[in-house]
Amino acid sequence: MKFDNYSSAAAAWAAHRPQFEAAGIYLPGALSYVVEQYRSDPMAMDAQPQLVTAPNTGIPAFLTTLVDPDVYRVLFAPTRAAEIFGEVRKGSWTDQTAMFPVVEAVGEVSSYGDYNNNGHSGANINWPQRQAYLFQTIAEYGELEVERAGLGKINWVSEIDGAATNVLARFLNNTYFRGVQGLQNFGLLNDPNLSAPLTPATKAYGGVKWVNNGQIVATANEIFADIQALWLQMVQQTAGLVDQRTKMTLAMSPESELAMTATNSFGVNVSDLLKKNFPNLTIENAVQYGASSSLNPVGVVGGNLVQLLADAIEGQDVGYVAFNEKLRTHPIVRDLSSWKKKMTSGTWGAIIRMPAGISQMLGV
Repeated sequence: MKFDNYSSAAAAWAAHRPQFEAAGIYLPGALSYVVEQYRSDPMAMDAQPQLVTAPNTGIPAFLTTLVDPDVYRVLFAPTRAAEIFGEVRKGSWTDQTAMFPVVEAVGEVSSYGDYNNNGHSGANINWPQRQAYLFQTIAEYGELEVERAGLGKINWVSEIDGAATNVLARFLNNTYFRGVQGLQNFGLLNDPNLSAPLTPATKAYGGVKWVNNGQIVATANEIFADIQALWLQMVQQTAGLVDQRTKMTLAMSPESELAMTATNSFGVNVSDLLKKNFPNLTIENAVQYGASSSLNPVGVVGGNLVQLLADAIEGQDVGYVAFNEKLRTHPIVRDLSSWKKKMTSGTWGAIIRMPAGISQMLGV
């Protein structure tokens, strides 16, 4: 076939294309037969009015795309309850209720007499209880998504398992601070036996806060005086069983910890004052002690909270956070083209054996 112009050549190709495709020949980039004048003069092909193939500027973009092998993971606030109060295991995942016996010595004396039978000594026993809460999550992954992630150098199974353990650990930490609603399961911040929080003293600059909008608004001496008030409250609650040498933990929000750097006119900051006057005091922070906000939904509604916790009194632990199952992975279940497994943890919340060994201040 010979074509004198491009229009007739293009029309003919459009008419014949279905026949070629029916025979299994696909030329998606072809738009026309070659016009006769270009057939006789192959050196003039560069003058053809339109390309047979689609125009492009080079190779596919993915060939020049780098995938960084260093995988970064989104970070979350640290889980600090176990560091602040200590963590132990109590029982197993089959246990639903725990009893914590408390024995109190009782008695009275009487004047001595050879024939007097007065006076009596005994003991009173209570059995405070806490209820366990079991919780779970499911890790799932399919064959195709595992292989596709592998193309991007991502170990998908490891990432899903890591996410599951992280979810369980974060919820466990949250129960250590807040317990579980509807059960006899309480946390460090809401145990009903804790004494009411103190109110900070009014500061020279106004208000009661240590830090406001990221700025220290109290002097070092004022901040130290508030901490002294916390210690005095604990001394009064324990009838003097706590002194300056007692091992204690001062827990607060990361923002409130900034106040520990406040320096007085003698160049001494709050941390220096604490080290000198309370040599066995440790400072810890957790976001749960901060004021509740859109950025910190796990915070305290009334403002920044500070707790002073004695580690032990007369050799007995003031308390601890407790679990009955830290992590139990159940059998992997094989589906048609995927796998899944259940992962379980259990919590008792915070077991505060001696509430008198904790004092707190709200609104700093």
